[in-house]
Amino acid sequence: MEESKKMARLAVDALEDKKAEDITILDISEVSVLADYFIIAGGSNRNQVQAMADSAEDALGRAGYEPKQIEGYQSANWILLDYKDIIIHIFDRENRMFYDLERIWRDGKQITKEEL
Repeated sequence: MEESKKMARLAVDALEDKKAEDITILDISEVSVLADYFIIAGGSNRNQVQAMADSAEDALGRAGYEPKQIEGYQSANWILLDYKDIIIHIFDRENRMFYDLERIWRDGKQITKEEL
């Protein structure tokens, strides 16, 4: 779990560098085997959403973490970066409200960056 915390911190820092909106960190380790953390962030437009994904991928890559899968980069309305232990969801505003992952995964524990 320490490794996933380190990955999550790197990802959140990278998203903050690109002015991500409303970053939410969900600890889902007790409710799912998918991952330890979901990181959910929003962007105001396609370019920002892609820049946030690029920043997170670059930061994690420099630390030696390779994504298992990346989905949605071209459309940039919901980009999913799957790093096994953490899954990063980057949305545009409209799709974030529509999919409302925080509600769907409300059994997970919302935590702050400082708790990582």
